[in-house]
Amino acid sequence: MNDKTESGGKILIVDDDTDLLQLLSMRLSFAGFEVDQAESAEAALNILDLSRPQLVITDMHMKEMDGMALFEHIRGIAPTLPVIILTAHGTIPDAIAATQRGVFGYLTKPFDSSTLLNQVKRALKLSVRIPHQGALPHQQWRANILTQSAVMENLLAKAQLVAESDASVVIRGESGTGKELLARAIHSASGRAHKPFVAINCAAIPEQLLESELFGYTKGAFTGAMRDHTGLIQAAEGGTVFLDEIGDMPLILQSKLLRVLQERQVTPLGSTQSLAVDVRILSATHKNLEDEVTSGRFREDIYYRLNVVELEIPSLSERREDIPLLAKHFLSMFAEKYHKKVNGFSTEAMEILIGASWPGNVRQLQNIVEQSIALCTSSLIPPALVHKAMDEDMHAISYEEAKKRFEREYLIRTLKIAEGNVTQAAKISKRNRTDFYKLLQRHQIKAASFKK
Repeated sequence: MNDKTESGGKILIVDDDTDLLQLLSMRLSFAGFEVDQAESAEAALNILDLSRPQLVITDMHMKEMDGMALFEHIRGIAPTLPVIILTAHGTIPDAIAATQRGVFGYLTKPFDSSTLLNQVKRALKLSVRIPHQGALPHQQWRANILTQSAVMENLLAKAQLVAESDASVVIRGESGTGKELLARAIHSASGRAHKPFVAINCAAIPEQLLESELFGYTKGAFTGAMRDHTGLIQAAEGGTVFLDEIGDMPLILQSKLLRVLQERQVTPLGSTQSLAVDVRILSATHKNLEDEVTSGRFREDIYYRLNVVELEIPSLSERREDIPLLAKHFLSMFAEKYHKKVNGFSTEAMEILIGASWPGNVRQLQNIVEQSIALCTSSLIPPALVHKAMDEDMHAISYEEAKKRFEREYLIRTLKIAEGNVTQAAKISKRNRTDFYKLLQRHQIKAASFKK
């Protein structure tokens, strides 16, 4: 019987026995699943670089890399992705040992269709990978994050897992990557979703006002305080407080925030009475907080309280497959805003967008698309308009910012050439290894991310 209406989900099958590969694919396709095939573990890893299934089914014994080695690779890049291993009778002890190491389960050959489907359905129920397409009710928590990137899907899987707890989270990422969007998604996926989400930019509020805005104040606490004022942390009661650019918070306020984290209490400015507060703290920064702690600009105790879980958003240049998707979304949004009948980008214009360095990330892409649409007089955006918008965008930044952007892009390009080998990358750039490491730390670049 076709189980199509109950099933659904994307599965990657890996087996160097092409007959068995075809048989499994037919069984699962008939049951309503979307199936990708790979005839080797290496081919499977290439597929995983481009898209993320909800389940991997792999044979144990294959040439070159076996099923267990493939599982270890998958655990490194997508720790929440369930893996089922296919095994012959003689390797059952190996399969049992594999489950103890984190493999979801195993199937002994030969197996019947009902056993296969039961195992698959159980695995998919535990899979936290949510497809990016569509907007089903269970996907609403991440509806505002558009992606078809495997690295972003992995990040969102981790975000959904951490959302279920009340752990404090630090979100790292370059400016313009969408740190607040991710924080809102975590809030929406949590048990606090029906309560307030309050975002505070610690760098945008003057230091003398930040304390009163965060913690509130009582009447007469300072000149002009004509009444009691509820702080933003209290205003988020039961919900989530998102502290953007936490690295810019003054030291004196960090100690007061520590009390919120440790004792769940807040003391308004001018008051001697503490008030109980129930909030979850999410924070974000483009700074290296470890360096800030070492230099004494950030308290070590609050760093460890905030940084229970760390999530890092990739730069747009690390998820180029998302550029057409995002560009088309922004085009639709701004065409409506400016009442323009613009249907898309010319092939050359899209090639420019995909190949650009994007130091300002998604925010910069949004700006470029808006400028292009505002000036467009045809149904397709030509390459000249994209070039013009990019030139104007670059002129709007300082020399220091342009230098910083070039330096980071150069480091990434060199690491890609060296496949993550820092010694080789340092030789290419004609810098000593220590200096090269310092540059990587300054730009928060992890060399391991570029290893093949």
